Amino acid sequence: MSTAHPYLDPTLPVAERVADLVGRMTLEEKIGQMMQLCAEEDLEDMVLRKHVGSILHTPPDRMARAHAYVAQTRLQVPLLVGEDCIHGHSFFAGATIYPTQLGMGATWSADLLERVARATAVEVASTGTHWTFSPVLCIARDLRWGRVSETFGEDPFLIGELSSAMVRGYQGEGLDDPTAILATAKHFAGYSETQGGRDASEADISRRKLRSWFLPPFERVAREGCRTFMLGYQSMDGVPVTVNDWLLSDVLRGEWGYTGTLITDWDNVGRMVWEQKIQPDHAHAAAAAVRAGNDLVMTTPQFFQGALDAVGQGLIAEADLDPAVGRILTLKFELGLFEDPRHPDAERQAAVVGSAEHAGLNLEVARRSLVLLRNDGTLPFAGATRTVAVVGPNADDADTQQGDWAGSSGQARWILDGHPREMSETVLDGFRDQAPDGWTVTHARGADILTVGPDPEGAFFPDGQPRPQVVVPAEPDDAMIAEAVAAAEGADYVVAVVGDRIELVGEGRSTATLDLVGGQVALLDALAATGTPMVVVVIASKPLVLPASARGAAAIVWAANPGMRGGRAVAELALGLIEPSGRLPISFAEHVGQLPVFYNQLPGQHGTRYADLTQRTPFAFGEGLSYTTVEYADLEVLTPQVSAGGTGAGESVRARVTVRNTGSRPALETVQVYVHDVVTSVTWAEKELKTFRQVELAPGASEVVEIEVPVADCTLVDAAGRRVVEPGAFELLVGPSSRDEVLLRAGFTVSA
Repeated sequence: MSTAHPYLDPTLPVAERVADLVGRMTLEEKIGQMMQLCAEEDLEDMVLRKHVGSILHTPPDRMARAHAYVAQTRLQVPLLVGEDCIHGHSFFAGATIYPTQLGMGATWSADLLERVARATAVEVASTGTHWTFSPVLCIARDLRWGRVSETFGEDPFLIGELSSAMVRGYQGEGLDDPTAILATAKHFAGYSETQGGRDASEADISRRKLRSWFLPPFERVAREGCRTFMLGYQSMDGVPVTVNDWLLSDVLRGEWGYTGTLITDWDNVGRMVWEQKIQPDHAHAAAAAVRAGNDLVMTTPQFFQGALDAVGQGLIAEADLDPAVGRILTLKFELGLFEDPRHPDAERQAAVVGSAEHAGLNLEVARRSLVLLRNDGTLPFAGATRTVAVVGPNADDADTQQGDWAGSSGQARWILDGHPREMSETVLDGFRDQAPDGWTVTHARGADILTVGPDPEGAFFPDGQPRPQVVVPAEPDDAMIAEAVAAAEGADYVVAVVGDRIELVGEGRSTATLDLVGGQVALLDALAATGTPMVVVVIASKPLVLPASARGAAAIVWAANPGMRGGRAVAELALGLIEPSGRLPISFAEHVGQLPVFYNQLPGQHGTRYADLTQRTPFAFGEGLSYTTVEYADLEVLTPQVSAGGTGAGESVRARVTVRNTGSRPALETVQVYVHDVVTSVTWAEKELKTFRQVELAPGASEVVEIEVPVADCTLVDAAGRRVVEPGAFELLVGPSSRDEVLLRAGFTVSA
């Protein structure tokens, strides 16, 4: 191939190279560039005949073959390789698997999450992958939804803070950095607000509601440079997001000025034909997707012929493909793939994948992700010699610790057995390794959670994808419970590790119940009856409804899915080797019938109770205990009068509060700042998180924490759908959680 072609000249501007290459491409090559197909299928067909521009789910042994086929093509346009590297390099054996996004959310630390994303990018880039489909910016409100663990919880501000940090970490200082990978903001937008918590169903959500809470995190990362957006599966007002012109053209491309690349989720274009039935065939579906501004079409093989037919039938013109093709090629040029396709580097992998440095970071994140929800003083354990009984179905389950989108979670057929067991430390491992000399650690499983059976609707969806099997709860086993009870009766402390399993988690795996499944409740009831102080550790994908025996335990630790090092972190916390510092990014429900229970709900006369249950949650957004006590005092607003000035005019509400460690152990306190708009033109949330600060406090120490909230952030969305600051009275609420009774209040006034 002649090097005279301008698109091969790295000294030329990217836009000039893109224009030259697009001008040389045939219709078939343009359509191929818009396709992303699964590399587990026929690589020769997809690269040589469909001219595919991107692949995903690429087994390591097929990566070289894919690139070899590219070398046989006319223009040799490099492949863009994507993967679901959600909380680590999910499906690369030996990679570092961190806590799930929900677990990381409990750290409330943007700095820590930026480090996680940077470390993940370093590992991912060494394997020849250029693109991660992360972070998830969905707001989790219905806890039955199967993908709660992939979110940062229920609050738009916290989601925006943490997602922006991960985008910065993934993309580094710029795409020309060989360790930078593309970040993806997903699932745009409102995907999590589905009916009954059922995944990928109709989202009954108004445009004003979207603008109020669901769009702000996406707007933030769009303006901060997240290079790709993935579109949700769901439809709103009967229109799938894939072809939602208002959302994609008016808001994303128009109001926000987003110039990045849009990718559909798995077979979104095909779903319009076989599932949603709003397009008669793939030609019409392809034309609709192109007109709506989609760039990459994920795993719809029929898009190739469909787009050809669409052009042939005059549904779209060939030139209509050019903007999408140009955006895809722009990514490839900016990544430098034409000069260096960034193939897998075995030497680099040996140095960075699963490195000791990353394992250390993973342990730090796991420690910070643990939330102490209850403690009667039993924790931390103490004594010269003690016996600890570690029981429960999740006490020695490395796969459940890693959670969804990890080796054994089932999405990748080449790593079904999971990551090397020696990389993970379960709770049982942690106690055996960390217990002081002279202590005894015993173990009994105590209960099973579930088995699975075939889906009565068939083994496959209409598009050929396998249906998840149906969960069958395990029955309590008297012998297993008796063994656990004996271990508890012979111990000074019992640590009961309960929760859920991967069969209850993920796409297509929403749950009708939040109760502990299988024999777990019977186990906890029996353990509580022994009288041995019991610590309940919940390793689960979402907040679960805990039975009375757990709620009355000596202590409760919520661990989400804490990753490879989570078991050690749990043991360290129980043994007092670390301080609990995690705070809930999401609220727990008293009963599944309460849902939704997010903290920033709208006021309503009867909205706070049912006839048989109030809406008070057992554990609320922002809550988490320490091994010490921290007092808040002397909240003072330093700017009681501020001006909105149209856009806020740069003014901020400034305040200060004193926090004091009144106990005998150090604390990492998360000072949370909420705003309440006293009288509004439309119903609005009673309080919203606007900022937070984490403060290290030695025993007996105090600190005056400076607070600043831009007036421009004190907004609501009015009846016309405009985000505005309404002049009037406001309150600043400061404290350790979203609970009204622990928040200090001080007023300020906003003038026009």
